[in-house]
Amino acid sequence: MSHLQDNLAAKASKLKPRGSSQGGLRQYNERVVLQTIRLNGPLSGAEIARLTRLTAQSISSITKRLLDDELLAKETPQRGKVGQPSVPLALNPDGAFAIGVKVGRRSLDVLLVDFTGTVRERWDLDYHFAQPEQVLAHIAECLVKIRAALPESHWERIQGIGIAAPLNMGGWQQLLGLESEAAARWDGFALDDEVAALSGLPVQSIKDTSAACVAELVAGRGRDIRNFVYVFVDTFIGGGLVLESHLHIGQHGNAGALGSLPLGMASKGQNGTQLLNVASLYKLENRFINAGLDGRATCDERAMQAEYRPHTEAWLQEAAPAIALGLLNTACLLDLEGVILDGCFCRELQAALIQAIVSAMHDFNWEGVTPPQLLAGAIGSDARALGGALLPLYANFAPDRDLFLKLDHE
Repeated sequence: MSHLQDNLAAKASKLKPRGSSQGGLRQYNERVVLQTIRLNGPLSGAEIARLTRLTAQSISSITKRLLDDELLAKETPQRGKVGQPSVPLALNPDGAFAIGVKVGRRSLDVLLVDFTGTVRERWDLDYHFAQPEQVLAHIAECLVKIRAALPESHWERIQGIGIAAPLNMGGWQQLLGLESEAAARWDGFALDDEVAALSGLPVQSIKDTSAACVAELVAGRGRDIRNFVYVFVDTFIGGGLVLESHLHIGQHGNAGALGSLPLGMASKGQNGTQLLNVASLYKLENRFINAGLDGRATCDERAMQAEYRPHTEAWLQEAAPAIALGLLNTACLLDLEGVILDGCFCRELQAALIQAIVSAMHDFNWEGVTPPQLLAGAIGSDARALGGALLPLYANFAPDRDLFLKLDHE
């Protein structure tokens, strides 16, 4: 069985680029070929032609150009039963690069990502709360390190920088115990412009949870699901919405803002509780701190170890029913194939949270609504920065430039 047949037997990708034999579409067809290899792995020319529905002559011409541009690389020839051995073509990891930056309320991540989406280098910074000057200084330091680490020819292959950050960095500061002055420093601070001036590179930005959803859509479980809600649990819980394999950000960029879902009716003089008030990791962090433990353990394996486990279990008992209610509300509006859940925590805690949510879903009345399948996200804490890095890569090399930026009103 060929590599292609093995691949297709394992999974049928939902994102299936198709080429066009019409004239004037050279660049588009090149992007279709690159995307086909990205989705399926190394392929022979015949396999690429079969998947893209382009002629063998067109594929030969396209792949030659991509090889000359060093975007593709030849792998070891594979000999079949008859005829000449086929030569699989793969993405050249050094063909292009991108930088992803996640600006969080508790931490900053900077990733250097190659053409295959593999993280080459990473830098992390933890803080009590993000300050614009501190964030910009660390990004500048990482850019210097990236430039020093890459040959000059490779630096020239960097397609741009993608920044993933909350839409309102200064929001909900009271929940985090912050002074209003600290949060107000972000007002009017144009991080995109500052980073562009530092780097000389194109800069794109996206909401942090939408960026995480991008990473899952391209490199995780989302490749096999056309319609899903994405849930990402971090300092504040949030999410994203994918319809027909496209990220929908909404009129104001808030589509998938699960953290703002109400958990009950508001009473007079009371705004009511939101999902983020119950199911966010800052609540688990506070439990650890109040018990004299390290609050940073929310993001690593310690959260499931004996000393921390009772506090984690107490958080799960509160968070899981709240998320289950949010999924019921979502299912009432959107008939989805599934829900993908990930977060800035260890895989054991992710599994425990999913199990607790599934159990809590049984306590709600789903009559008239089909409960969505709840799946574990595949990317983890890197999802936001990786999603940011994918923005410039896809803008320059994917056939569908609007894959991540399709507005609901368009």
